[in-house]
Amino acid sequence: MDIAALSTAMSMTKLNNDIGVLMLGKQLDMAETMGDSMIKLMEQSVSPHLGGNIDISI
Repeated sequence: MDIAALSTAMSMTKLNNDIGVLMLGKQLDMAETMGDSMIKLMEQSVSPHLGGNIDISI
């Protein structure tokens, strides 16, 4: 293999690795955002005043 082809192959490998790292970073950011949104939705769905008292008549 000549030097030019080796250089091109190494450059493409580095580019693919850089793109992969950037995509993983974006996915991590999106997962954090979705997690924060899920927590907010769960906090809004909770009604702490419900279920605290039970009225029983026999």
